[in-house]
Amino acid sequence: MTPFGPVALLLQNGILQMMLDAGPVIKAILAVLLLFSLFSWTIIFAKLSALRQAKQRNEKFLGAFRRTQKLADMNTLAAQYHPAPLAVVFEFGYQEVERQVNGKGRLHNIPALQRAMQLGSGEELTRLERNMSWLATTASATPFIGLFGTVWGVIDSFRGLGQAGGTSLRAVAPGISEALIATAFGLLAAIPALIFYNYFLHRIKEIGARMDDFGLEFVNLAERSYGE
Repeated sequence: MTPFGPVALLLQNGILQMMLDAGPVIKAILAVLLLFSLFSWTIIFAKLSALRQAKQRNEKFLGAFRRTQKLADMNTLAAQYHPAPLAVVFEFGYQEVERQVNGKGRLHNIPALQRAMQLGSGEELTRLERNMSWLATTASATPFIGLFGTVWGVIDSFRGLGQAGGTSLRAVAPGISEALIATAFGLLAAIPALIFYNYFLHRIKEIGARMDDFGLEFVNLAERSYGE
C-alpha cells in the first residue's frame, strides 16, 4: 500500500530514516517534542469546542434574558444554558439579589451586587483559561529544546569527525542533517501553539467583555425590579 499524507512526505525526503538513524539523545528530544505537540493539539481541539459552545450558549442565554421581564423567571431557565458563562454570572448576581431582597425587601447595595457578578466573571474566565499555560510553555520552550538537540547533534558530528581524522564536510553532513530535524520539530510544535494561544486569548477577552456588558444589563433590570 502506498503511504500518504505526512508519512509519505517524511519518506520522500528521507526524514523518517534520519530520525531512525539519529543518536539516543536526539531521539529522546524528538520524543519530548512529540509529547509537547500531542498535548498541545489535544488542548487546542478541546478549547476550540469549549469556546464555540460558550459563544453559542451565551447568545441563546442573552436572547432569553432580554425577553424576560422578571429575574425570578430567568432564574428557573438559567440551568438550561450551562455551560454558558453568562448563565454562571447571572446565578452569582441573582444569589446576591435574593440575599438583599430577603433581608430588607429591596435591593439596597448595588456595589455588593456588582462584586458578586465580578466573582462569577472571574470564575468563568479562570475556567476558560485552563491549560492555556501549557500552550504558552510549548510555544516558548519547544524551539529551545529543538535547538538544544541540534547543537548536541552538531557537536557529536564534529567530535566523530575529529576522532575519525576526516576532513570532508560530506562526512559530517548526515549527522548535521539529523540534528537539524530537532529544530524543525521544535518549530512544528511551537508555531501552532503560539497561533492558537493568541487566538484563544483574544476569544476569551471577548467573552470577558461580554460578561462585563451583561453585568450592566443585569444591574439595570435588578434596580427596576427590586430597587428603592
